Formats: sequence, structure tokens, C-alpha cells
Amino acid sequence: MTAAALEASRFRPGPAVWVSIAAVAASLAIGALLVGLTGVSIPEAVAAFADGAWGSPYAIGASVNRALAFALVGVGFVFAQRANLTNVGGEGQIAVGGMAAAAVALHAGVAGWPLGLAWIVPLLAATAAGGLWGAFPGWLKARAGTNEVISTLLLSFIAVWMLYGSVQSEALLRQPMTSSSTLPESLPIPDAAQLPLLAPDSGLPLHVGLPIGLALAVVVGVVMSRTVFGLRLRAVGLNPEAAKRAGIPITASIVAVMAAAGALGGLAGGLMLLGEQYVLKAGFSSGYGFDGLVAGLLARGSIVGVLAAALLFGFLRSGGINMEMVAGVPSALVVVIQGLIIVTLAGAALFIDRRSARA
Repeated sequence: MTAAALEASRFRPGPAVWVSIAAVAASLAIGALLVGLTGVSIPEAVAAFADGAWGSPYAIGASVNRALAFALVGVGFVFAQRANLTNVGGEGQIAVGGMAAAAVALHAGVAGWPLGLAWIVPLLAATAAGGLWGAFPGWLKARAGTNEVISTLLLSFIAVWMLYGSVQSEALLRQPMTSSSTLPESLPIPDAAQLPLLAPDSGLPLHVGLPIGLALAVVVGVVMSRTVFGLRLRAVGLNPEAAKRAGIPITASIVAVMAAAGALGGLAGGLMLLGEQYVLKAGFSSGYGFDGLVAGLLARGSIVGVLAAALLFGFLRSGGINMEMVAGVPSALVVVIQGLIIVTLAGAALFIDRRSARA
């Protein structure tokens, strides 16, 4: 084979890519059939989905913003997975990140701060809150052997109820009640604390969180594959006892990587609040943490895989919301279609693994 052919083969999609594409196409076909069985016009539903996912610059930007939150949670999941840890607490980390960002943006007097500090400081607070929410189960794992799946999941329930309580109480984050119809939510985020848009005149609601998230994904990928810390995490994941005998600080490594994973989830919450929703309410996290978890699971340890899965789920969620609103497709069916995609992608991964093992 010539040098030119070898170079071209590097960029040619392999069997794994085509199998994954076929799996998604098959699940979408089954989803269309289910939509038809509900009595909704399939062409109308598909048109509504496409319009909500990518039918306008605003729709594209909203889909990418959703994908950004999924990606940050998924990258955190993959990072923890490097040490054979499973962080399923993305939902709670998003919630505490959103609460911290709202508290600082609304009550710390940052609105008049210069040089972008009005939004940088709330984002740092969100990141720190998520980091603490991830570090605690890491410490429990390292010191007491507590299963991190259970601890991160239970902490998510605690965080979600803390969020609910904070927007129900005027002493915490609820806006002042002026009548019985005042909604249980925070005051709107001040304009100065909202994330700057990348292209304000284009109609795309993309904000500075996008380059921040992409940069962090690259940093995590480099740390995992090209640093001593990444090697230590791999050793801890493969054999903690051998790693301990080799002088690797087990407790510090576990707490650090779980804190980093939590920090990414907290940052996702801050970006959602300051760059998209602008108001903290009880349904703020809205299942984003669990979608990010699935993106991390499907990525199989690959940062690029996380970004691809996050984009898929971002467009799916935007299209599904519009399909429900415009075409009248039941919300439960939208969730079923997303589940079909997850199951078929997981089956495709298993098929690829078995084929590789036979080769």
C-alpha cells in the first residue's frame, strides 16, 4: 500500500462507525413506527423533530448548549472510570453547581465587577461546589470502602431535594413573594452575570461555555493518556494493592479524580444557569446528569466518543421537545425512542467487541 493510501485510510470510517450509524438508524426507524402507532402523522412528527433540533440557528445553538452539559458530565464519568470508579452523581453535581452559581450571581454583589468576573466567579463557585460533592464519595470510597455508585446516587437525591428546598424558601434562593401566584424559583440572573454569546448577531445562542468545555475535554484527554497522574489512575483502577505497594497515594488519587469529575458536573450546572436558563427552579437539572452519564457509558473511555454521544443526545432532546409540543407525540414515547438508541448502540458495541475478539 502506498503512503498516500495509508494516510487516507487513517481518516476512513472503520466498521465500528458504520455499525454504530446503522444501530442509530434502526432505532430511529423503530421509533418512527411507534410514533405512527400512536396515531400521529410520521411526516409531521419528523418535521417537528428536525425543526426543533436543527431547523434554525437558535435550534442548533440550543441543541449544542444541551450537548455541552451532557459532555461535561460524560467527560467526568470517563475520567473517574480511568481509576475504575463509577460516578453516577452527575444530576446532583449539576444541582449543587446551579445553586452555588445562583447564590453568588444573585447575592454576592458580583454584577458590577469588571473584566468578566461577574460570570467567572459564579462559574468558579459552581465548579467548586460540584468538586466538593464529588470529593466526598471519593473520600468515603478510599477511607471506608463505600461503593461510589451508591454514595454518588444517594447524594444526587439529596442535592435535588436541596435544590427544591432552596427555591421554596425566601430565606435561601426563592424570589420575594408578591402574591400567591409567585413561582417557587430564584430571581432572574443579572445581565452582567449571564455568559457572553460567541456570535451575538447570528441568532446562535452559543456562549463562552462552549470553548471552555471543549478545552477542558482536551485537558482531561491529555491528563488521562499523557501524564503521570493518568498513569497512576490507571494503576489504581487495575490493582489498588499493587499501586499502593508501588508508592502511589491511593486515597489522594481517588479523591482527586472524583473531585475533578464532580467539578465538571458542577460547571455544567453553572453553564446551564448562566448561559441558558437564567432562573433557578426545582426542575433545573432536568435529567441532564443521567443523560451525561449515558454519554459517558457509551463512549467506552474515549473523550471523542463522549463528545459524539453528547451531540447526539443534545439534538435528540431538542428535537424531542419540539416533537412533543408541535406534533403531539407523548413525552414518554420520546424517552422510549432515546432508550432504543441507547440499547442499540450498546448492542452494537458488544457486537464489535466480539468480532474483534474473534479476529
